[in-house]
Amino acid sequence: MYYVYLLKNRKFGTTYIGYTNNLKRRLKEHVAKIPDLVYYEAFKSEKDARKRERMLKQGQTVRRLKERLFESLS
Repeated sequence: MYYVYLLKNRKFGTTYIGYTNNLKRRLKEHVAKIPDLVYYEAFKSEKDARKRERMLKQGQTVRRLKERLFESLS
C-alpha cells in the first residue's frame, strides 16, 4: 500500500506533500520538525500515488485542498 500525505507545521506555517509506502515510518522521520498529519490517501500502486502527489502539488489544487482542510480544523 502507498500513501499520499499532507503535513502541516503549525509553528512555522509550512505544509508538505509527499508519498510513501510506510506512513508510520515517514511520520516518525518528520517528527523532528513537529508536523501534524492533516490528510492522507491510500493507493495500491506506487504509480497511482506518485500521480496523485504530483496533482496535489500543482498550485491551484494545493491551495484549494489546504483551504478546505485547514478550515475544517479551525
